[in-house]
Amino acid sequence: MFIGVARMSNFRFQRLAIPDVVLVTPPRFDDSRGWFMESWRDADYREGGIAARFVQDNQSFSAKAGTLRGMHFQSPPAAQAKLVRVVRGSVFDVAVDLRAGSPSFGRWVSATLTADGGEQMFVPRGFAHGFCTLEDAALVAYRVDAYYAPEHDSGVIWNDPDIGIDWPAPDDALLLSDKDKSLPRLRDLGAGLRL
Repeated sequence: MFIGVARMSNFRFQRLAIPDVVLVTPPRFDDSRGWFMESWRDADYREGGIAARFVQDNQSFSAKAGTLRGMHFQSPPAAQAKLVRVVRGSVFDVAVDLRAGSPSFGRWVSATLTADGGEQMFVPRGFAHGFCTLEDAALVAYRVDAYYAPEHDSGVIWNDPDIGIDWPAPDDALLLSDKDKSLPRLRDLGAGLRL
């Protein structure tokens, strides 16, 4: 017979230096068997100011520490918001504001996301997103609020000096795809993304 469990929630929502990017820490409940965590709960996220309607879940595996994936975005009308979390390992997660007219255009914020801590980063539409793995065998899962649209798939180069991201490993130690190595610079976007 099921008696029921009282909800002992509450997600913690921390606005970063660019306040539209939010670091979310779900509550975690530990016992002798291990732990339990709700990784997403619509009502709590809405209360925390995140009302995205997610339509697709994605997952990536990176075999080696120092793997860099980014800086990716989809251009309008297929722009995506993302909710990123780490299932195994840890990553240095980054968002760059590309919104036309934004006072923080071209600026970046970051957070370390870990499987053990359960932290998540909400990256709104109009931002480029990327991460660098801090451990081998990192598994990253993220939800998006628009379907993948190859014709709108784009990005900015990870080492753009006009952005100046302070990655946690030297440039020559990072592992990147050929595609990510050839992305354009921020200045090639002109005034930015009009959402």
